[in-house]
Amino acid sequence: MEKLGTRDWLRHQAARLRPKHPATGEPGPSSTRIAVVTDSAAALPPEWIRAHVAGGRLTVVPMPVIIGGDVFSDDDAGLESQMSLALASGTQVRTSRPSPGQFERAYRAAAEAGFDAVVSFHISAKLSGTLDSAVLAAARAGIPVHVLDSATVGMAQGVGVQAAVDAAIAGAQLEDVLEAARNAAAGSSVFFYVPSLEQLRRGGRISLASSWVGTVLDIKPLLGIRDGAVVPLEKVRTAARAIARLERLAADDVALRRPGGARVSVHHFGNAGQALTLGESLQADCPGLAAAGLTRLPAVLAAHAGLGVLVVVVSDSLRPPQDGTAG
Repeated sequence: MEKLGTRDWLRHQAARLRPKHPATGEPGPSSTRIAVVTDSAAALPPEWIRAHVAGGRLTVVPMPVIIGGDVFSDDDAGLESQMSLALASGTQVRTSRPSPGQFERAYRAAAEAGFDAVVSFHISAKLSGTLDSAVLAAARAGIPVHVLDSATVGMAQGVGVQAAVDAAIAGAQLEDVLEAARNAAAGSSVFFYVPSLEQLRRGGRISLASSWVGTVLDIKPLLGIRDGAVVPLEKVRTAARAIARLERLAADDVALRRPGGARVSVHHFGNAGQALTLGESLQADCPGLAAAGLTRLPAVLAAHAGLGVLVVVVSDSLRPPQDGTAG
């Protein structure tokens, strides 16, 4: 049987789920047009966002960053350089959740664009109050809004958004769009290295005790996301060893997935060259792995991780079964 391309396979799967026309037996049109809303913590590639925001199918709500006394949106031009200067100089950098009004406007815009429902997929509730804002706004949206906690962050959240958008475009029913988002995010692993734990401590994302160990003993920590929270993975003495170990953890995760079935994303802030080198090394280490997607860590996350952060997200790639059959 001829193999199907990824998008063709998605359409085929969606068609199997749609009600059949009583006369022809062919799948009828999806009864619900679904829009997807997320927040900027998803770290989605800018080119992918541009390709999907037209027509209102996708909306990314920017998350606020506060530098000194000034409030910036995560999508403001020049924010990266201002953030870098602030972090390097020790200027206070804080974050806030988007307001319910921002989400309400996104939901109402989806309704005005002709969508019947919204899947709203967000940063872990253990890391941000963003989910609460979305829930408050959903009650005033005018159309059904299904708010989901991704229980993760970065492109682990982002792949859930991408899966939901692809399923919605393919005409899948609401429950299948929700399931696509949940499964893609749950099947992703997040590993990251930060040169210092100070920003995470200031933001309350780790305990004082963990930060004290890292600062006093000059430990270079490797961290991860488990059950929606930041957890320690390993402590390494030097930056070079920590980055090498980060690569190994990610490569081991890739090896546990089906051959050729993994995708890797690398996030960075202030160290794009390091991220590129890490991505190339991972591709060399893992046979059949596609080039890593490189994206700047959103400012709202970099505010807590600090300069020099490296994040590797390992996810399942969406590919059709090898024999070309559905299922």
